[in-house]
Amino acid sequence: MGRVGSCFDSAAAEAFVSSLEWEVLSRHEFTSTGQARAVVIDWCYGFYNHRRRHSAAAGLSPINYETAALNREAA
Repeated sequence: MGRVGSCFDSAAAEAFVSSLEWEVLSRHEFTSTGQARAVVIDWCYGFYNHRRRHSAAAGLSPINYETAALNREAA
């Protein structure tokens, strides 16, 4: 993170919200807040956090990267 007022302070959050808007919110029509909440939670836990590979994590999904890091520390 940069210093206060830097344009890089919220880059990760902005990337997350952009992905959420593009991949979920623009592709669904919700009839209730509960339905929207369920779809967003399902996307966050089911797709975004567990399956998507990230270049910053050596091409691994976040959960696999954390598991590998824990295994390295335990060894």
